[in-house]
Amino acid sequence: MTSASPASPDTPAQAAAPASSWVRFLRSYGPTPSNTTLFDEYTVDALRKAKVAPIKLPSPELVRILAWADSGLPGSALIAGTAGDGKTYHCRSLWIHLGGSDADWAEKRGPVKELALGGGRVAVFVKDLTELNEQESDAVLGLLEQSVLGAEDRRFVVLVANHGQVLERLRDCGRRQGRAHPLRVPIQDAFLQRSAAPERLALFDLSRQSRGQAAEEVLTAVSSHPEWEKCSQCEWHGEGRVCPIFENRNRMLGAGDGGRVRLRLANLVEVSRLNGVRLPVRDLLALASNMVLGHPDAKEGLMTCAEVPKIQQRSATERASIYDNVFGANLGRRASSKPVFRALAAFGVGAETTNGVDGLLIYGADDPNLQEPFARLVGADQVYGATPSFLSELQRYLEGEEGARVDGGAGAFLRRIHSQRRRLYFTLPGDDPHYRYWSLTAFRFAGDYLDTMAALSAGRAISESTRSRLVRGLNRVMTGLLIENTDKLFVASSGGFTQSRISVLCDTEAAARRSGGVGMKVMLDAVSGRALIDVALLAGDEHSASFALTPIRFEFLSRVADGALPGSFSNECLEDMLAFKAKLLRKAELAKKLNSDDDEGQGDALTLRFIEVESSGHGYSKPVTVRTGQ
Repeated sequence: MTSASPASPDTPAQAAAPASSWVRFLRSYGPTPSNTTLFDEYTVDALRKAKVAPIKLPSPELVRILAWADSGLPGSALIAGTAGDGKTYHCRSLWIHLGGSDADWAEKRGPVKELALGGGRVAVFVKDLTELNEQESDAVLGLLEQSVLGAEDRRFVVLVANHGQVLERLRDCGRRQGRAHPLRVPIQDAFLQRSAAPERLALFDLSRQSRGQAAEEVLTAVSSHPEWEKCSQCEWHGEGRVCPIFENRNRMLGAGDGGRVRLRLANLVEVSRLNGVRLPVRDLLALASNMVLGHPDAKEGLMTCAEVPKIQQRSATERASIYDNVFGANLGRRASSKPVFRALAAFGVGAETTNGVDGLLIYGADDPNLQEPFARLVGADQVYGATPSFLSELQRYLEGEEGARVDGGAGAFLRRIHSQRRRLYFTLPGDDPHYRYWSLTAFRFAGDYLDTMAALSAGRAISESTRSRLVRGLNRVMTGLLIENTDKLFVASSGGFTQSRISVLCDTEAAARRSGGVGMKVMLDAVSGRALIDVALLAGDEHSASFALTPIRFEFLSRVADGALPGSFSNECLEDMLAFKAKLLRKAELAKKLNSDDDEGQGDALTLRFIEVESSGHGYSKPVTVRTGQ
């Protein structure tokens, strides 16, 4: 990296930046050892000290909570979720809405607070169920029970708890009282099966929010905060100077790209959720702070306004790349200890690539056939793309200088290439046929998966190309053969209920499209919110087997359909598929028993059907009659 000369006479003298208080407040949300602002209990005090407006996030659940309070309906409320979902924030907002004060809320006199309302009613707020001892817990749960079951209308409870906490406390309370607590099973069913809660219990489950939508909302709220307007008065950006903090904020806001950064990060978060990895709002706020303020040379990896002049003088602005900060590159090894960065690291952005992308990055500046896309996709970004430092190291690498190809030189150049791949994931146009941004991740078919989820959620049919690819992948897993069929499924075995990976004995076939209650159907599971493959061999629920189609299983089937060996991508996915195959074989055996009357009269002959594959890849089942008598 080229070093900067000492500050020139026209360089402005260092002064307090107008937005420095806001930046320090935003930094307190970041992944630092002292990020207490991520806990609602400390937010009010931090806002008072910084003298800035809070980060306001839209919350449909908060609207519902306040509407319930305004309705005056009898009964109590349970605000549930996992750690970091904003339960305390929602509870505090309801407290303020009902007439409580911030000062009373902040008083540290225990987790139970009472608020007198009009008409003689009293709201009992429980900020944290885990802080109650057994006696206090039983008293609160007793009031909750009386309120929900209709025995108490004057006092009601607003309870905040994690899912497991409230269920455990209800179970323990019932055990101490020598009975099964009447609210435990209904609340558990409401959590796990999304059943209706008891009529007088207003249940607000914050964990049901779409994580992808939440990610977009967090990035929008942070990047559009009114405090950023003060940066227009700052002398450390403009007139040829680039403030990395303000540059990252603008890119998060969507300046020049229509919000690609927000949308594509939201896609990563949503795919993570559908794979079973939830990222609560607390983690998303930490991520947003890191994206804007991350720099490996800054204290704790997060910049303040005071550090910007030094970074500019060292010509180190490009090391603050928002595209690297998304994955915690500024944090070094510390990133692996943060759940949000572990989840995003699973996508391999920066490590995954294609020949086309690497050819563009390495040879694009000199190859006449690549100069136009290089100028458009790399050269146009003078801050984090084709910087003088990047072009200099690229030239040294191409010219074969020994220092650029061995030891630290090669590693430094590879880090730059990794950084450019990350940048391209967030900046490539979505309709570019030569460079597809999902190909820069380990989930190259994630875009098709999200399109499938959108179609199912809207009640539309999934695309035929996706259906065909899923059927081809399933057939290849079930048979172990390179079958190209997309019109039917072969339920095959090796002659027994084994998990043999090569199975040529066709037990039965199923149409690739559901008709008359028989065949394959891709549907939306109302409970999990994920896609589901359901295969029915005969009409009736008892003759079908289903399989949760998570993003990683979708990727597995898609790659197998395109020619990958099943075990080379994921042995875990392969085992899951073989377990699904075993379910179908059991259903096929049941169907055979029900149809056994059709086999009467065959005497001592047994007909087996073996799968044959033509040179074109088309498979078919060929009947072979075997004599079993004397």
